Amino acid sequence: MTTAFDSFDLAGTPLSNRIAMAPMTRSRAGAGATATDLTAEYYAQRASAGLIITEGIQPSVIGQGYPDTPGLHSAEQVESWRKVTSAVHAAGGRIFAQLMHAGRVGHPSLLPDGLVNVAPSAVAAEGQVYTAEGPKDFVTPRELTGDQISATIDDFVTAARNAIDAGFDGVELHGANGYLIHQFLAPGSNRRTDEWGGTPENRIRFAVETARAVAAEIGAARTAIRLSPGNPYNSITEPEAGLEATYASLVKELSALDLAYLHVLEAGPIRDLVNTLRAGFNGPFVLNPATEGFTGHDALALVEDGTADLVAFGALFLANPDLPARLKAGGPYNTPDTATFFGGTEKGYTDYPAL
Repeated sequence: MTTAFDSFDLAGTPLSNRIAMAPMTRSRAGAGATATDLTAEYYAQRASAGLIITEGIQPSVIGQGYPDTPGLHSAEQVESWRKVTSAVHAAGGRIFAQLMHAGRVGHPSLLPDGLVNVAPSAVAAEGQVYTAEGPKDFVTPRELTGDQISATIDDFVTAARNAIDAGFDGVELHGANGYLIHQFLAPGSNRRTDEWGGTPENRIRFAVETARAVAAEIGAARTAIRLSPGNPYNSITEPEAGLEATYASLVKELSALDLAYLHVLEAGPIRDLVNTLRAGFNGPFVLNPATEGFTGHDALALVEDGTADLVAFGALFLANPDLPARLKAGGPYNTPDTATFFGGTEKGYTDYPAL
């Protein structure tokens, strides 16, 4: 029987096990949106994961959605990530950079003067975002023109090349949780009537074209994508009617690209849809399952029964740097401190003890 502790060939990248560290924003970037020595320590501590997927890294200045998040669009940022990838590789780990353009999620106060958040349509998200001046309402974003959409895809491509130059094993495109790629997929945030919106075929186009362009630049075996069908996070609306058809069509197009993996965040009771997407994708399948509370030991059964090739753990990995060993032993587990999830120092970041 296959278990989560067995090795795995991820499109040519050998993994020591089938346990992934899910991407988690930590808001601890250094000056210039760089990775720091503390960042390197944090990820190296967790190198026993079969695969580490980093926090969301903005591919451009205007892609930033939160304070103190890192980028991969400057030479300084690329250099800063080299110490992270070197530390992880020295510890025997594998690491993919998650490229995340926040789109309409964010605030102009987080951007250089004169820039306004962008999106497929001029539709503001409901709610607020935390800034240096405290919580602020989301603003109405500027609708991207056709030329600007093409330029944004180019930004993803450049960031992907930068990631490989920085030593990452690959990149994961963030198409989930209400950020830019997801905003194009969802009819509530994509009101366009041109070739980038309207029909499901047009709404999936940005995701497909971005994945295709990145794969052409760095290789399909180093390109992956994360999706979260029906996830209402960040004020996304995706009616249940048509959800399966839209995502099945998207995954069919992505499958033809021979990507490194498809990563699905299961946002609610959508296991039937998850199974459909898994069956429709011709490569490795990573699942971040819907659970009561933090994803725990029970999720390992998803590898055993074939639901997924890898299972991704979030907050439990944040609090347990040696999580694979703890899962194999059945615990005990450190409890994640939610008060230190975002921003701050080493407290709640690199000070969680190993067994």
